[in-house]
Parts: sequence; C-alpha cells; structure tokens
Amino acid sequence: MRPTSISNKEKPLLPLYYRFINDSKTGKRLQPNGRRISEGTITNYYHACKLLEKFCAQKAFYLRIKPIRYLNSRELIVEKNYWKKFYRKFTDYLYSDCSHFDNYAGHTIKNVKVFFNYLNKELGIVTGDFYKSFYVRKEEIAIHPLMPEELNFLICDTLFENSLSRKMREVKDFFVFGCTVALRVSDLLRLKKTNIRITNQQYYLAVRSVKTSTDTLIKLPEYAVKIVKRYKAHKMLLPAFSKPGLNKYIKLLLEQARFTTPVLKTRERRGQCIEFIKGKKSKGRVLRFCDVASTHTMRRTAITTMLSLGMSEQVVRKISGHAPGSKEFYRYVLWAQTYQDQETENAFKKLMERKLEKPLYKELYFL
Repeated sequence: MRPTSISNKEKPLLPLYYRFINDSKTGKRLQPNGRRISEGTITNYYHACKLLEKFCAQKAFYLRIKPIRYLNSRELIVEKNYWKKFYRKFTDYLYSDCSHFDNYAGHTIKNVKVFFNYLNKELGIVTGDFYKSFYVRKEEIAIHPLMPEELNFLICDTLFENSLSRKMREVKDFFVFGCTVALRVSDLLRLKKTNIRITNQQYYLAVRSVKTSTDTLIKLPEYAVKIVKRYKAHKMLLPAFSKPGLNKYIKLLLEQARFTTPVLKTRERRGQCIEFIKGKKSKGRVLRFCDVASTHTMRRTAITTMLSLGMSEQVVRKISGHAPGSKEFYRYVLWAQTYQDQETENAFKKLMERKLEKPLYKELYFL
C-alpha cells in the first residue's frame, strides 16, 4: 500500500513557488557559494511567478506538482505529457499574449527550472527531470556604446556644455563619469564620498559591486576628479537620479549632442529577427542612436573605450568585474575590435603605397 504522507500528495504549484521566493528572500535558500540571493534575482523570481499566475487565470490551466516516486509506467507517461503541454502553452502565452522576446521568455523559463531544482533538492519533492527538457532561448542583443571621439566631445566641448540647462549638466556629468569607471548603474547610484581614496594627490574610486561582491579600484582621470569636486556639497558622490528618470535624461542629452545617427535595432522572437521602429506614433521612423541609449550605455562605453584604446583585456576585466571566461565581456572585445580594424586598414593601405623603385625580383629571375 502506498504511503499517504503530505510529500507524496499532489500539490498546487503556486504556493510552493511563493515559498521558494520567501526562502530565497529570508536566507533559507542560498547560492551554491553560500551567499544570499540578490534582491534583483528575487525580483526576477517574483515576476516569473506573476506570469505563471496570469497564465493559469487566462488560460484556465491548473498548475500542480505531483511527486513521481510512486507513479507507475503509465502515470509517468501522463506526467511527462502534462509538462510538455505546460511548456508549449506557457511559451505560447509569453510570445503571443505578452509579446515577449526570446531573452525575457528564456529568462522566465530559466527561473521556472531553478524552482524545480529547489523542489527536488531542498524540499525533497521528487518531481522527476521533465523540467530539464524546457528549452531556454537566448539572443545576442547588439551593444550601442559611444565611440571614443563622441565621449571626448561630451568631456571637452565647452560650447555644448554651456548650452545645457543646470539639470542637463548634472546628467552629462553623471553620464561621463559612468562612461569612465565601467560600473553598473546600481553601483553608480550608491556611490558615496567614502568611495574616494586620495593617495599622493591622486584620486581613486574604490567600490564593492552590489551584484557580484567584487572589489574595484580605478584611478580617476583629471576630468572625472573635476566632476567629483563639483558635487562636494551633495550628500552622495554624484547627482541623485532615479534609474527610470536617468534613462530618459540620457536619451535627451545625446539628442541635444546630436548623436542622432540611424541605428538598426533588432530582437528575436522564437529565433526570428524583428526590427524595431520608434513607436506607433512615429509613422515607422527608424531609431536613432540617442533613442537606444540607456543607463547600460555608460558601462558599455567605458569597457569598449578602454579596449579600443589599447588597454589589455585582463586589466579591463579587472576594472569591470567580469569573470575570466565571461561571454558578455567577449562581446565587448569583438565590438572594440571593429574600431581597431579601422586603424589596421589604414596601416595596410600605407603598406600598399610602399613600392620599390626597381623590381629586383626580375633581375634575379634572369641570372
């Protein structure tokens, strides 16, 4: 006779998912290295749970967990088909009803798979490995950093700076500083006076990343030191902004700087490429560089600028906090390579202009 303990009974999935979120939030569930789960990751778990709730309500799909320990062969096949059906219907919902793209849909599915690992390993609810067949889609999103010449314009052009309002000057200072130190925006917004170290009249920025807990120490150039001194009366190291507000201001700043070159922005849905246009009211107008800029542009610009101007990958990676085998960092290397290719092409053009006045090889041939 089968045991009838609570661990062997069918259970609704969503209460267990909320327990998973709560255990992650309170520290009952930790990362493999023993660290607490970050707030950002917990927020992602919560968003995935809300999507599951809406899916169940709108599609009348009952989500439950059925431990497989005492299922017979026929019941195992039924359970396998149940999760196949869930994956198909849930991904259809994410793409068709919610209009999400591959990265967000894939990230949601990844969080669902993490939840199943939690059930199996931490709660001892053996659900089987059906969830391992949930495919996690990914796409490489193009990065759009400033070219070194464009960053130089923002740093040095006094006429442009004088044309800006007081608020936009603060935006420019924040943006230029971010394009220099390669920090994540979450770290930039938390910078305090105590993050500055002064040694032999040299200014250094010392930061521990909130996301990765890695330490960064970077010597500040003269223009960045001037920015820091400009806001010495402020409570924080830099002017205060909310992340959504900063995103809006960055787009406006780069539009005022006339960084309006048309750019092609594409995303993928089920592996098919879709081109972006600038909103429904724009009559199909293509996106401009300023339209695709965001807070991420600062970190991307800093990393690609360092690489483009010849700084070694190892040093840049130390500053940015990327892991040695980071695929994300390698994308920056590839982008910076296109800038270096221009210099290489110029060098080889000069090579083609260097011709011998006398074709010596002909004389050798007739000896």
